[in-house]
Amino acid sequence: MMVVKVVFSILLLIIAIYSVLGGAYAVYDPLTLPNNKFGIHILFPSELEKAGELVNSNGGQWGYVTIPIQVADKDLVKWQKFFDEAKRLKIIPIIRLATESNYHDTKSWKKPSEEDILDFANFFDSLVWPTKNRYIVVFNEVNRVDEWEGLSNPYEYSTILDFAISTFKSKSDDYFIISAGLDNAAETDGLSFNEYDFIRLVNQENPGIFSRVDGVASHSYPNPAFSQPPDVVTEKSVGSFIYESLLIERLTEKSLPIFITETGWDQQLYKDSEVGIFFRQAFESIWNDPKIVAVTPFLLSSQEGPFEKFSFIKKDGTESDIFKAFQNIEKTKGEPIINGSVKNESSERISNLPVIGFSKESEDSENRLKSIIKFIFLGI
Repeated sequence: MMVVKVVFSILLLIIAIYSVLGGAYAVYDPLTLPNNKFGIHILFPSELEKAGELVNSNGGQWGYVTIPIQVADKDLVKWQKFFDEAKRLKIIPIIRLATESNYHDTKSWKKPSEEDILDFANFFDSLVWPTKNRYIVVFNEVNRVDEWEGLSNPYEYSTILDFAISTFKSKSDDYFIISAGLDNAAETDGLSFNEYDFIRLVNQENPGIFSRVDGVASHSYPNPAFSQPPDVVTEKSVGSFIYESLLIERLTEKSLPIFITETGWDQQLYKDSEVGIFFRQAFESIWNDPKIVAVTPFLLSSQEGPFEKFSFIKKDGTESDIFKAFQNIEKTKGEPIINGSVKNESSERISNLPVIGFSKESEDSENRLKSIIKFIFLGI
């Protein structure tokens, strides 16, 4: 009977540990491990290998790419291949959710529905991710009139963001949810919103909503006109992430990791060599902030249309001087926790990592666990 009692007690302890702390070490703060913050924004999975040549150059490893996925692009084979290639090339994907152009106004994007969120969550839960943290950005520049079906609405976005957090986290605690990057040049005019007004209204609709996300996306463009040098620091410059972060800290009393998922200079105003210098200066100064996880400039490649003036690849398909300058900046050998290999050394790392949003509830869970252990082994 004594053996049976001991075995039962051990089993009970294991169950208690799993139930109480099962979600405690889910997403981890990527800044607590060696991190290569260099990245690039791409539009298509086929660009991944070229992106790797850029973000993992000059000592780098496990750099980042930001890539959008539209609601109609849920191809399991295509995206699993993308994740497999990302793991092989040692690139961390940041997935940005997107809808599709509005049927009645093709110059604007449809606003997302809860059904869209559910479909995305089910889709991504069917894929094997390359890293433990699964980075998801919940839509794009939602303070702009053309990104929310003709009329920006912070109250609706607050509801969608809240639903996305709950839905993705219900699938896996490894989802690292990032709020949308906002247009730092937009003004509050009845159709769009200044990004700081927008953040306040999102929080007003759902107080504390930003304390539930794991990170904040920023579009720290050098505005106005994508033209200001990196030493100009204002609410609309390459340093706008600072003002966004400070506002969110005041609203939530929580400091969140920052992901600059879009930035870049207008190459019609500056020579490629000058833009290359700007990038180096920014990384050495303003983007050297310890809260920044990744900087993924917009855009790796666009040979025509409005995005051509931001492209790192020239119209003839060759690398621009911007690409080469970015490539030559010294980088870090990142060491994220890889999906499927969280054991031995990685398990030790996880046990020592601070948890995003560690709260009073987490402390209470630990205290409950201590009580369970005392009850099982000490009878008190």
